[in-house]
Amino acid sequence: MSDTRASGSGGSSVAPRTGKRAARPSTGKVRGPFGLTERTATWILALVLVVWSGALRLYKLGHVKTLIFDEIYYVRDAYTLLREGNERAWAKDVSKAAFERGDIDSYLPDPQYVVHPPVGKWVIALGEWALGADNPWGWRISVALVGTLGVLMLFLTVRRLLGNTALAFLAAYLLSIDGVHLTHSRTSLLDLILGFFCLLAFYFLLRDRDQFRDALGRIGSAAEGFGHVTGVRWWRIAAGISLGLACGVKWSGLYFVAVFGIMTVLWDWAARRRFGDPRWKLRGFALDAIPAFFAIVGSALATYVLSWSGWFASKDGYFRNWAAETGHASNPVTEALASLWHYHQEAYSFHVGLDSTHTYAAKPWLWLLQLRPTSFYYDSYTYGEAGCEVEKCSAAITNLGNPFIWWFGALALLVTLVVAIVRRSGTAGAILSGVIAGYLPWFLYLDRTIFQFYSVVFEPWLIMAIVFVFALMLGTRTASRTRRRIAIFAIASLVVTMTLASAFWWPLWTAQVIPYDLWRAHMWFDSWI
Repeated sequence: MSDTRASGSGGSSVAPRTGKRAARPSTGKVRGPFGLTERTATWILALVLVVWSGALRLYKLGHVKTLIFDEIYYVRDAYTLLREGNERAWAKDVSKAAFERGDIDSYLPDPQYVVHPPVGKWVIALGEWALGADNPWGWRISVALVGTLGVLMLFLTVRRLLGNTALAFLAAYLLSIDGVHLTHSRTSLLDLILGFFCLLAFYFLLRDRDQFRDALGRIGSAAEGFGHVTGVRWWRIAAGISLGLACGVKWSGLYFVAVFGIMTVLWDWAARRRFGDPRWKLRGFALDAIPAFFAIVGSALATYVLSWSGWFASKDGYFRNWAAETGHASNPVTEALASLWHYHQEAYSFHVGLDSTHTYAAKPWLWLLQLRPTSFYYDSYTYGEAGCEVEKCSAAITNLGNPFIWWFGALALLVTLVVAIVRRSGTAGAILSGVIAGYLPWFLYLDRTIFQFYSVVFEPWLIMAIVFVFALMLGTRTASRTRRRIAIFAIASLVVTMTLASAFWWPLWTAQVIPYDLWRAHMWFDSWI
């Protein structure tokens, strides 16, 4: 299998992969600008990204003092999880406004029927524990920090995938300034948390891939040694735990379990074949595929079940006593598991049957072009209100991606697909895996009410496709100086355009009070309103 991969020197060259060990980012004492080692320079860049992306996500995080969009569900569920160990119902006369004013303890002793697992709400609850559930900072701080860590993880992931620090920094920068990721990071919804755990799993699998290739490389051509490349592959187990947490946020994480599981096995087969294992198919199946199933699926399943510990420990969680009351089990363990299974059946029926109309519902073919963004928040003001200095003002949080990032990203995905097919590029295939798992399954649920903001889950892989195309534009080490200059100019122009566009849409991502006419000028298409 051939491949296309950026050099590990931190430059921007891309070279076809040979049958030798894959290039990886250097961690040695190579001196770069200002006499810094590459490792030191990398972590300085990582720190810059954390500070930059964190500042964008924390800036006036509590500016909107109302529960935004579906925060009404997740913020309150998170609080009762924190207090009681499982979600509790709220009286109908306890309004959204009452909770926003600080009436946070008016929940009922009755369990609440919820259709999403608890991990994402536990993440939100950490912020409420730290800063209180009676203020917007407590509601949103956890998700903002997860969004910041997501930018860092993309930097580390792309650096390992492409072996290029500059492109990794550029990828993370583009993610940090995009409206889909930014608005999610400033709103307590579940999808960004799901995407983070999926990206984390992908990074762990990259670490496992490189570790396995290192092991094969040490064997050399000694065919008799290939059968001994076994043992506990801790990075795979870490990936499984991450995927279990992803499923514990939303069940759509299951698609990542399936796709990533297949991907990591294909990596092992390709590596054995590349390094000359004469029995690569048999050993790849017996020594790699079967253990991979137990390492990834087993650890994911265990993690997922453990994420329901609060429900298991409760005496009155929703459906907690269903099996005992209906005689479907004979002991406490099977009763608990049977009740949990019944809960999942009911929740699944809800999900697949969700077909209510919604103003901002969007079919998946609209997502890549950002044709139907979701309005998370909108308010209007007249002169003198909230600093409005004209006749009419608006304040909005619109989950609209930077059009130039997403439009170019759609093109980049097409190019990546062609490269994956024509060149049989494993790197291109790895990039597509996140899109396959996070995007394509939604085409199976066209009758369901779905939203464009779900795209935040696979957005990191869309960004990977962009910088992968940038690497193709730069060419190999032997590319002419003229080509590289043209490529650098084109890339710089695109990045500057994307940056200016983000600055333009910044007010609509952060609920800044602006004249209504200015808000209207941002609505390039009627479908954006």
